[in-house]
Amino acid sequence: MVRGLVLDVQRWSVQDGPGVRTTVFLQGCPLACRWCHNPESQGRGAALVVEPGRCVACGACLEACPRQGIPGPGEPPAPEAGCLLCGACAEACPAEARRLHGRERSAAEVMAEILRDRLYYDETGGGATFSGGEPLAQPDFLLALLRACRAEEVHTAVDTSGFAPAEVVAAVAPLADLFLYDLKLVDDARHRAATGAGSGPVLANLRALDAAGARLRLRIPIVPGWNDDEENLLASAEVAAGLAGLERVDLLPYHAIGRDKYRRLGAAPPLPAIPTPDPARMEELAAPFRRRGLSVTTDGREPVPTR
Repeated sequence: MVRGLVLDVQRWSVQDGPGVRTTVFLQGCPLACRWCHNPESQGRGAALVVEPGRCVACGACLEACPRQGIPGPGEPPAPEAGCLLCGACAEACPAEARRLHGRERSAAEVMAEILRDRLYYDETGGGATFSGGEPLAQPDFLLALLRACRAEEVHTAVDTSGFAPAEVVAAVAPLADLFLYDLKLVDDARHRAATGAGSGPVLANLRALDAAGARLRLRIPIVPGWNDDEENLLASAEVAAGLAGLERVDLLPYHAIGRDKYRRLGAAPPLPAIPTPDPARMEELAAPFRRRGLSVTTDGREPVPTR
């Protein structure tokens, strides 16, 4: 039975593809985007998240920790204490102020959760979305889930950075109904500075998917000072215009939710505070795409159709 690391399963998602969806977040990502809003998903193993505001200072976590590596209630484990990420403190916490993300689960277990909302998928044109992290980083697990969804006639979307081996992309292409494809920066050097890897594989895999007949939506996170300049937007619009299977382009305004998550992980955010672009600015940034006749959204919202 195929098993994988799952960060979270979110039911009733309406921003990760058409209709009402169940979004399965897989653990692990080969990139390290400076603006990542799910930093707990980057590692290939589990991650312990602490929410101090929920802590009731009962001390149960201190008693449960086998290494005594927690400085105090409501605080993340001290790295020098050698946290085992065993989850004992999270299981002991009555207020759910401590949560362990990245649990091993079987494809059958995940499918059981996905199928709970089959009625709503049928009514709204929804389905299951596999996100992360980077879902392509667990190819065997992702393929098992996609095949199971196809057998159950559940619509599937893969939300991906596109940074993966070409053979993995080729294997996934015929099994996914839709790709939500991130395009952060076109220039290789700038992409490397922002994410830790070049843009070459991302662009090559995007074009390979298009050549294979995949349905595509480009998702471009707009991060002020990093990729909202004219040079990058013109280059991105040129890439988008060359895709035969492109449904639309989603320009997603940057939000700062990831900054708090870094703190809950006991780490410093890699970027200083950045303002969220306002609606007027987002409309300005959509102009290069609209001039090429492309359909564009600028608010990150997904209309939910009914049947």
